[in-house]
Amino acid sequence: MGQAPARRVARVAIVGAGSSGLLLALLLQRQGHQVCLFERAPDLRPEGCGILLVRSGVEAIAAAGIPGLLEEILAAGLPVSRFVVRNLRGDLIESSPAEREPGERPSLLIQRRFILEALAARLDRGVFRPGAGLLSWSQDSAGVEAHFDDGSYWQGDLLVGADGLHSRVAQQLAPLRRLNFLGDRVWRGVVADGSFCREGEFFVYARGRGVYANVFDLGTDADGVPLTHWGFFQEEVLPADRSERRRLLSEPVPEEGLAKLPADLAALIRATPPQRQVANWSFDIDPLPTLVAARVALLGDAGHAMSSSQARGMTAGLEDAVALAQQLGALAAEAASDVETALLRYNAERLPVVHRYQERSRQVSARTGRMRRPQVAAEQGPGATGLGMTPFSAAGPAQAPAAA
Repeated sequence: MGQAPARRVARVAIVGAGSSGLLLALLLQRQGHQVCLFERAPDLRPEGCGILLVRSGVEAIAAAGIPGLLEEILAAGLPVSRFVVRNLRGDLIESSPAEREPGERPSLLIQRRFILEALAARLDRGVFRPGAGLLSWSQDSAGVEAHFDDGSYWQGDLLVGADGLHSRVAQQLAPLRRLNFLGDRVWRGVVADGSFCREGEFFVYARGRGVYANVFDLGTDADGVPLTHWGFFQEEVLPADRSERRRLLSEPVPEEGLAKLPADLAALIRATPPQRQVANWSFDIDPLPTLVAARVALLGDAGHAMSSSQARGMTAGLEDAVALAQQLGALAAEAASDVETALLRYNAERLPVVHRYQERSRQVSARTGRMRRPQVAAEQGPGATGLGMTPFSAAGPAQAPAAA
């Protein structure tokens, strides 16, 4: 009986140390590949407060097969127990338990940082390269090279863009990729509180069409202090000036917005220290025709950023990482084209899946969001902004009824 061919060791650069980039780096280092994980920030970026990691996201972590990882993340989170919908007066509209079959893994309420820290702690020394923002990349039949703003240079077999909504990798791979503004400035926070939500509850506060706020239980911190996550969604025009956008994201939730909420929820938001809050503008992208180009691939939001209406953002990226690692795990020593073949198989597997996620996200957003078209300041002609962004139009504006 002949011996199986030795697995080929690939030189892989991953750009972006979010959950999908970290998981892929961890999986590939376990396969024996030479991995560099570049991140433009000086360290991990654990901002983002709490998330609802839906069941398929938990299943992706389980499928990764990393010893102890699933157990650590389950212990850090809290299974969602009940979804409660209220109007802006606080009146109950609907309450239903989270459905879960015997033996099924739960959807999980968890702080994003716990997932990032659990993944990062398992990386080999020297894999993580913080403070290195991608400037450019190029490729030919021999390989890929990339240049970073810290002066470093990388050359290897595969470049993976896991660098999120504003992906520099995707800018070159998919030049027509544009951000679609979804119509909201969004704040999120975590506050010490154990009375608002209990035992895995997830509250949604709905306006006429769509979500105005959500609140959910995050269990307790390491000192036993109960924590609650909240999100607040305010319809606004996106300023044309980037510095004005940044300035607005440094502001607290406006009092005129809080005045529309029940008094107890407004008080909860006001009680949150500024350092425990984050804010951003909401965007998605249109489905891309491909997630790969020869030796370059996209993961997560870089390839399929969507509204949070289905809570699929992190989940889709984790699924991407597992799928790509599985394809790369079959690399054989004698086949020089294996990297490109693996990427084509990854693309064939994941592209229809993420397109369905994006389509579903927009369908739900169209039913639960506002009817009017989100506005971008200083629009320059039909559908154009002069900012590399377009207003959301294909299925109506998006809101986030279920995700944080």
